[in-house]
Amino acid sequence: MPLAEYSGTLGIKRAAHLLRRATFGATKEQIDTFAGYTPQTAITALYGQSSLPAPPLPIDPKTGQEWVTNGTTDANSGDDKLQGYFKRWFIAQMLSVDVAPAQSLPYAARERIVFFLHSHFTAIQEKIDDSRALYFQNQLFRFFALDRLNADVDVNFKTLTKKISVDNAMLILLDGILNVKGSPNENYGRELIELYSLGRGLEGYLPTSSGPGDYGLYTELDVQSAARVLSGWDFDDTFSNIDPDTNLPRGRVKGSATNASSHDNKEKGFSARFGEEKKIQPDLALLNGDNATEESAYDEIDQLVELIYAQPETKLNICRKIYRFFVFGAHKQDTLKTLDDTIIAEMANTFVANGYKLQPVIENLLRSQHFYEAGAGFGDDNFGAIIKSPLDLVVGTMRFFNLTVPSMSADPAAYYEYLGNVIGQMDKQGMNFYKPFDVSGYDAYNQYPIYHRSWITVNYLTRRYDFIRKIMNPSDTTLLVKVPVLSFITSTTFTNATIADARSLVIELAKYILPVTDSLTFDPNADDNSGLTAERLNYFLKTFLGTFYPAGTEEANWTSNWNSQTNMDTVRGQLESLFNAMMQSPEYQLS
Repeated sequence: MPLAEYSGTLGIKRAAHLLRRATFGATKEQIDTFAGYTPQTAITALYGQSSLPAPPLPIDPKTGQEWVTNGTTDANSGDDKLQGYFKRWFIAQMLSVDVAPAQSLPYAARERIVFFLHSHFTAIQEKIDDSRALYFQNQLFRFFALDRLNADVDVNFKTLTKKISVDNAMLILLDGILNVKGSPNENYGRELIELYSLGRGLEGYLPTSSGPGDYGLYTELDVQSAARVLSGWDFDDTFSNIDPDTNLPRGRVKGSATNASSHDNKEKGFSARFGEEKKIQPDLALLNGDNATEESAYDEIDQLVELIYAQPETKLNICRKIYRFFVFGAHKQDTLKTLDDTIIAEMANTFVANGYKLQPVIENLLRSQHFYEAGAGFGDDNFGAIIKSPLDLVVGTMRFFNLTVPSMSADPAAYYEYLGNVIGQMDKQGMNFYKPFDVSGYDAYNQYPIYHRSWITVNYLTRRYDFIRKIMNPSDTTLLVKVPVLSFITSTTFTNATIADARSLVIELAKYILPVTDSLTFDPNADDNSGLTAERLNYFLKTFLGTFYPAGTEEANWTSNWNSQTNMDTVRGQLESLFNAMMQSPEYQLS
């Protein structure tokens, strides 16, 4: 049965929590709107729009034209530059650039799922080295992201697993193009089983192996047979071989569609780990005489994925990754086991009950009591339980302050330069976008027991703080992304009375930008330590008021200056100090 759902009104804390996890962050006004929603209403608002616009095609500034569908000529930029433009374009989708305000959050929620799929089915730019392959893989993820809204029962995560197996980018990444009859390459077959579907089992509770070549849930025989099933496909550099279901380019078979000459057409047997006498063989009706065809080769992949998804561990492995991405990466084995036996098991049931569609699992999770209140045996560690990725830190900060990105259609060069600054900051903080170290993807989403803690080192933390200093410093010329603090404060829906009162302003800001904000007080004697401490709030207040005024008059002078709109350079400096203090805090690094 589905996870028990939270039925109350969200309020500011829960609304901000939801929008940090389900999108890439939100403005104060968007948080205020969602604060009045129940989880049911909020999830419908985020995931219920079937008419979201498709992203505009990325433009090459050198030609002023798109290149991904029509291809390139000598007039285009080199493909290394085009790959960079693609990545910057993807960041712009996360920021909902040029999207109507009413659709900004659902648009970002869709892009969040697209990014999740990218983090699951890995892409490594240097290995793929083709901008169009990267783009069309991204579009494939977008096609499957909101699968509940598609009435076609075959639009689901299991089908995506089949489609990614013949995706051009994946064929290059994991050497599918080298996998031929008589000389199978096992790279993709192994990772398909171990990373993308079945998995290795629950960390700390891995199944027993019978000896070398047995991995508990699968064996070397299964990898070898999977490789043979997957043989005979090639990269289609013309991007003209169109998948009939997605209408997107995919790889092609070596030889021809009617004679897939490099596909191993013989029967493939699997170990008892997949059940007794499990075999995959070509459908005789799809052959061309004795020759494999593109259709028969793809049908064998269909059979392979169906076989893998028939294993109970597959649904659990995928739901563990969904949980880690949206909720928490548990570090302790006892917590992992408790979660697996309860929350993950129910998510897996929802996954299967909805025909392996991804969206219903995410929606139920984000409506659940567990997401907002944790539960017995887990502790209330859901708020601020995840260390923000550099992507979430940088893009989330930009979304909160509603920063304007140059328009791609009006000035593509400025658009890409600005977004290049964004990716540059992510790189400095330890997230090499589209460049994970290995085929398991970004460590934070996969590597037990560290998970998201891998984002923080001494150097990376320093660079996070440096990013905040730079965006708050209008005179810094090394970063294009800037927060105009005065216009931000005056344009938000904080009341004038709130802004004029230094203590009220600190508390109100904390509610929106920090994850744990219960029982906020400046009085140490009244502090129940349930969230931010009084000591922390007093530090923010002291940094805010600083040494701008004589001792004992700081708060009154702030009020006077704000109400009279005088000494505005001082006012701006104070606000910059306040945001620096709050956003360079450890708490701001958490989601």
